[in-house]
Amino acid sequence: MSQSPQDETVDRTADRSSSGTNTHRADAPALIELQGVHKAFGDLHVLKDCDLTVEAGEVAVLIGPSGSGKSTLLRCINQLEEPTAGRVRIAGVTQGYEEEPLPDGRWQKLSPKRIARQRARIGMVFQRFDLFPHMTALQNVMEAPVHVLGRSKEQAREEALALLQRVGLGDRAEHYPSELSGGQQQRVAIARALAMEPELMLFDEPTSALDPELVAEVLTVLKELAEGGMTMVVVTHEMGFAREVADKVVFMDDGQILEQGTPDQVIDHPTSERLQGFLASVL
Repeated sequence: MSQSPQDETVDRTADRSSSGTNTHRADAPALIELQGVHKAFGDLHVLKDCDLTVEAGEVAVLIGPSGSGKSTLLRCINQLEEPTAGRVRIAGVTQGYEEEPLPDGRWQKLSPKRIARQRARIGMVFQRFDLFPHMTALQNVMEAPVHVLGRSKEQAREEALALLQRVGLGDRAEHYPSELSGGQQQRVAIARALAMEPELMLFDEPTSALDPELVAEVLTVLKELAEGGMTMVVVTHEMGFAREVADKVVFMDDGQILEQGTPDQVIDHPTSERLQGFLASVL
């Protein structure tokens, strides 16, 4: 099912004027463009012809039942999975492939080094925190800037302390993961992703592994990132967060995007029976 990148420009909607943080130009490509994305694992067709556009500064929230393809969609954006067909573009640049096909029509895959450079522009936070257990919170945040970005240890330390302060953990910098609560560990994971200075952040159910009383502290950090203009795609079942923060809510089921629109359109006025049934189960 190999398909070529599409070059047409999508009409843009109005900027996110309420916060004044979206500086997207009408003639610029969307930050994220998914065009006809499919993903199959053998006979299992996980994503089916998914189209999605997210402008710079927008927050898109993916909702849907377990197994609907939400996490796989995120992993295709971040090149942790390669689409079986279709293309992913970030800021107008095709991910994982050269922009033009070879003379024989085949699409040439980028080298691992070039793919790593593309992925470095995208931060991702998973359900599990995956912190290095033998490193302090500060060392966890410093690690990638030193070894990937080439920062000096002094500069990386200064920036890491500022990021830990930003997520409310300035007083936990020298603590090891085992000495932190789940919510604190997830906030360290967010600071670690931000340390790479990404232009886009992906969150795969960042609160699902947390006790209920710890969820709010992580969602508060996400809200603050949104208010600061960070482009975000968030997989979550937290409908209150989606209502309050999302510019776009995307409902997925059985590998397909069935509905997308504003929180009012998707959450408060769903049109499909499938979405109505899902919302009845989670609200």
